Amino acid sequence: MQDGQGGPRPQPGQEVSVKVLGALEDGGLVERDPRLTFVPGHGDVVQALELGVPTMQPGEVSFFLAAFPYGYGRPGREPDVPPEAPLLFEVTLLEVRDGPDPQPLPPAARLLLGAQRRERGNFHFTRGDFAAALHSYRLALRALDGPAAAPPGPQEEEELREQRVKCLNNCAAAEMKLERVDEALASCEAALSISPDNGRALLRRGQVSPAQPHTAPPPSPARRPAIARSSPRSCWRSRAGTRRPRSSCGEPWSWTRPARCGRTGGGGAREPGSGSAGAVGSPAVARLQGHRGRRGSRRSPACRSRPAARR
Repeated sequence: MQDGQGGPRPQPGQEVSVKVLGALEDGGLVERDPRLTFVPGHGDVVQALELGVPTMQPGEVSFFLAAFPYGYGRPGREPDVPPEAPLLFEVTLLEVRDGPDPQPLPPAARLLLGAQRRERGNFHFTRGDFAAALHSYRLALRALDGPAAAPPGPQEEEELREQRVKCLNNCAAAEMKLERVDEALASCEAALSISPDNGRALLRRGQVSPAQPHTAPPPSPARRPAIARSSPRSCWRSRAGTRRPRSSCGEPWSWTRPARCGRTGGGGAREPGSGSAGAVGSPAVARLQGHRGRRGSRRSPACRSRPAARR
């Protein structure tokens, strides 16, 4: 490590030039660039450099040990960087200067710059960094739509149109992953305004539309008076689902409430060992008589002269 010369650190939008060496854990060299120029935040380099270089001063030498999410991601980079490989970077900050103003570029240069940034966005998308991918896709659109040094020819104009549609479709895919439904729908519509028959834009617009929130209609107020006019008897039937059983005397039968038979008088047998509680007409005997009447085996003597009541 070597301290810097005391100059200012890079600010957002400024352009930097660095010397980079990158190696694997076993010492294999995978990166060597004597002068790499980029603008931090534009997504043109790995995240280790995007985040580390803005903390340096001109002339400073630093080492960055980057886990695979800050290097080449889970898939790695064929053929030299294996999957999920950590990297060690030695970085020397050579120069910091103000970012270049957008200059008119010939159509071929615009196409090349747009393709490079779109490929960088695809790299971020593959490793699951959808925010960085979306940022790269928008930078690619800015390069394609930037000022032109000369009017494009028919073939270049067609290529620019195709690149714009690809970038817009990729923007929609990243925005869907980030659950930005309105932005994804706007990207699909922009792609379809350029190419109305584009299959990817039509597919993604169909995927985005059902994801929009749907509010169920309120219940019809016409049903409320009908529910309010329902009688307690009909409400009990709707909850129970079946009719209430009745004893042989026509009275409702229940395990917890004895059947009250107005004709239950004397002549009944006393329940052994029950004392006064087992007398004829007592709740215990009436419950037993109601149970026998329900099963149809025997009815109480007081009720034999009358058939069971019907509803």
